[in-house]
Amino acid sequence: MISTRKALCYFVKQLVDRTIAAISIVILSPVFIVISILVYFSMGSPVIFTQDRPGQNNRIFKFYKYRTMTNERDARGILLPDSRRLTGIGQFLRKTSLDELPQLFNVVKGDMSFIGPRPLLVEYLPLYSQEQARRHDVPPGISGWVQVNGRNSLDWEEKFKLDIWYVDNWNLWLDIKILILTFVKVLKRDGISHKGHATMDRFKGSTS
Repeated sequence: MISTRKALCYFVKQLVDRTIAAISIVILSPVFIVISILVYFSMGSPVIFTQDRPGQNNRIFKFYKYRTMTNERDARGILLPDSRRLTGIGQFLRKTSLDELPQLFNVVKGDMSFIGPRPLLVEYLPLYSQEQARRHDVPPGISGWVQVNGRNSLDWEEKFKLDIWYVDNWNLWLDIKILILTFVKVLKRDGISHKGHATMDRFKGSTS
């Protein structure tokens, strides 16, 4: 059970998140239009990639992101590897993290926060250990402690340890620190992909 003070901080965080996200959408509307046009003419429709993701307390929500890959398949109808489907525009969007912009709508809806553990695939839920599952005790974020400490250069076990550390040590000042470090990481373009993969290999269960 969280303390009254922490509950108040969570309320303030959500209020600030939703307000800033709404203002950001208005200010960045020309950027949304330009990116949408680029994605449409390089990959076609749909422009926005949507997928079910688990949020706080495992509540499922629709996750938004700009498309960065085509739907190309092999002769058997199986999707080609990510590295084969990732387009030049998609690669640019990932390197600059502009593909994450539609998640501002997730923040406005209350599905996500600016800072928190990244929302992963629904199929991973039964694969978590009891400790790893605690990453869903807080709202997921556009950026998080993992993203400023290695991102996809880390393995899954390292990522989950960082997620749990964030859950146990969360405060508003930590969020501000992560937000500042996120801008630095975006400029440096660190940790975009895991070794041997275009992004990150799939989680197959805890090794511990």
